[in-house]
Amino acid sequence: MSSDTVFIAFQANDDTRPIIEAIEADNPEARVAHFPAMIKVDAPGRLVVRRESIEERLGRAYDLRELQINLVSLSGNIDESEDEFVLCWN
Repeated sequence: MSSDTVFIAFQANDDTRPIIEAIEADNPEARVAHFPAMIKVDAPGRLVVRRESIEERLGRAYDLRELQINLVSLSGNIDESEDEFVLCWN
């Protein structure tokens, strides 16, 4: 894994499936690894989580702060707004 790789990991449950699907759709270079109790997403350089992409899959409004409910770990500097949660190394 490159030193500029970022990652985010979530508990593996029904609540995180649409989040992972949205991350995969918005980050074509991301690699998703499924573990028994966790799903980890690695991306080279930058990973973006978009509120709108999650809302499309959930069919309801979504506050990106809800990510923290099922968040296990992450690596990278965080830049967040109401619309995007971005991990990257500055």
